[in-house]
Amino acid sequence: MRRYYTISFLIGILVLGPVLQLTAQAPISDEWKVESQRDEITPQCWQDDQVRYNGASTLALAGDGRQYADGCWTRTVPVEPNTYYRIRTHFQARNVDEPHRSVFARLLWQDDAGELLGRAEYPRTVRDVQSDGWQLIEQIYQSPPQAAQAKLELVYRWDADGTVYFESATLEEVSEPEPRIVRLGAIHYRPRHDRTLRENLDHFAILIARAAEQEADIVCLPEGITLAGTQKTYVEVSEKVPGPTTEYLGNVAREHSLYIVAGVLEREGAAVYNTAVLLDRDGNLAGKYRKVCLPREEYDGGIAPGKSFQTFDTDFGRIGIMICWDVFFPGPARTLALDGAEVILLPIWGGNLTLARARAIENQVYLVSSTYDMKTGIFDLEGSLMAEGTEENPVAVVEVDLNKKKDWPWLGDFKNRIPRELPPREALWHGSER
Repeated sequence: MRRYYTISFLIGILVLGPVLQLTAQAPISDEWKVESQRDEITPQCWQDDQVRYNGASTLALAGDGRQYADGCWTRTVPVEPNTYYRIRTHFQARNVDEPHRSVFARLLWQDDAGELLGRAEYPRTVRDVQSDGWQLIEQIYQSPPQAAQAKLELVYRWDADGTVYFESATLEEVSEPEPRIVRLGAIHYRPRHDRTLRENLDHFAILIARAAEQEADIVCLPEGITLAGTQKTYVEVSEKVPGPTTEYLGNVAREHSLYIVAGVLEREGAAVYNTAVLLDRDGNLAGKYRKVCLPREEYDGGIAPGKSFQTFDTDFGRIGIMICWDVFFPGPARTLALDGAEVILLPIWGGNLTLARARAIENQVYLVSSTYDMKTGIFDLEGSLMAEGTEENPVAVVEVDLNKKKDWPWLGDFKNRIPRELPPREALWHGSER
């Protein structure tokens, strides 16, 4: 059963020229009320007794036919300073075109006078949708030294036809989270004088062993390791996946208990793909990615494109894989990041260093490149090369903490703001109106 509420508010006051916009508020219960920047853009709001989460009624918001609708359910709770808290809620979005832009939560730390401390936090949306259609928003934060209260916001905006149902959000005190350490590795080696594929693989195996000595958890090899230096064509070196190369690399991965990402040429029936394979610590083929963005040299050489960008779960976090030409376009890395990738592995023949750095910065992911003709190494969230593999020192390994929060000047937690502030797909694909 829906319970609707009428909202009537003062929109703004003119003070010495500028307009001060007051927040529109509608009390719904002792805990939650609805707020919006302006009364006239407030979404339709109600507590829903039919759509329930764990037996409890939900907090609903809808566009009500207005593309510009923008508002949130909100409540304020007391907190202690310098204390860790987990914000958590589930939501179910219906008929929402882009939930990452239209549905999210915010956390605002305030002092005892209700003044904002620092910048608003945007807890992450876990990208895996549960079987019953609910999604999770969850993240742990440390309250600022002067914090006395926290304002929780459950937001819906910018979709005329959609509806979202929120579980009542909680803010729970928790222990300081443990670091999530991973050692990322990349190999810089170009086969030149090897006469056989086995010699290629033997040389890479030696370098993987050196990365293992540095306790690498995952090692990236370049694009086309079965092609480089052979003087053969894409089709001539193509093989099945799984096949001889994945079996060889699987044995190496198992021996050193690490993940390996490597570029091979894959044949499936009449089709040949430029593929990157992922071997897990037990030597199993854990996944493969077929290159989507093909340059003319490859499609003229008989290569077929892949159809999708994929992420893969490892024991340290979620990764994505791109191959070479993919890095020239913002879409592949953005798709992987929106699907939860924290690290992107990039087997690449050669490319533009600035674009590789940009992909790391604009998605706030670590990018690991292994190349013949570009920089091999690990790029951090600012696009800086943390460790580099060279001809003299071909193995680069660096340790990162995937749980460490990165705050940017003026931006705050840029990583979690990105999905909320992206341009809509409609604007990107339809172009400008004339």
